[in-house]
Amino acid sequence: MVINEILPRKNILTRPVVANIDYALIVTSLKKPDLSYTLLDKLLTLVIANNIKPIIILTKLDLLNKKELKEYAPTFKYYESLGIKVITNKKLNKLKKILRNQTVVLTGQTGAGKSTILNKLNKNLKIETKPISEALNRGVHTTRHTEIYEINKIYFVDTPGFSSLDISNLTKESLKEAFLEFKNTRCKYTGCMHNNESGCGVKEKLSKGLILPSRYINYIRFLKEINENSSKLYK
Repeated sequence: MVINEILPRKNILTRPVVANIDYALIVTSLKKPDLSYTLLDKLLTLVIANNIKPIIILTKLDLLNKKELKEYAPTFKYYESLGIKVITNKKLNKLKKILRNQTVVLTGQTGAGKSTILNKLNKNLKIETKPISEALNRGVHTTRHTEIYEINKIYFVDTPGFSSLDISNLTKESLKEAFLEFKNTRCKYTGCMHNNESGCGVKEKLSKGLILPSRYINYIRFLKEINENSSKLYK
């Protein structure tokens, strides 16, 4: 085999190690395992910062009662208002139309149902699935390595599940840009990081209920993580 040319990568994720991805399906369980907004926002941050289009796939809706479903509805309408598609695992035909001829990575919390979605898209796959651990309220790893499946002219990259991610390689600016609701917001200072600065337009929008509180809390949490990592590097 002779390598004639090395083409440029349009994007890359380091954990899992995948490149040249068009879409990321962030498979998000609402119950068993319970929804983690921190994990969801961290995945969205990494995906958006790497120029990959995110789609949130909601699973385990059948485990919720009507009251619980109603409580979640405004939250995911907010994500949709940012231009992020939110689809339930009951609407996979809609998903197939969006993803045709695309390369797609599946990610999300362990036990959320990534392998189950692939099995539904192609019943011949029969990928192993396991119930979650009731004691730990989290899934058991079934995907041990990254594998690519071609289904209906869509290339799915199935990756091992994980519950923690390292965003320390992101810059503070790329983090800020990944929070789509912060764009086109006027602040007093040009380099405002929307943290302790006065005259911050983002904090003003937050006070008016225009930004989801959990999103801002996670932004500050991720900003702190990046700052702490930068401090370690220069010690």
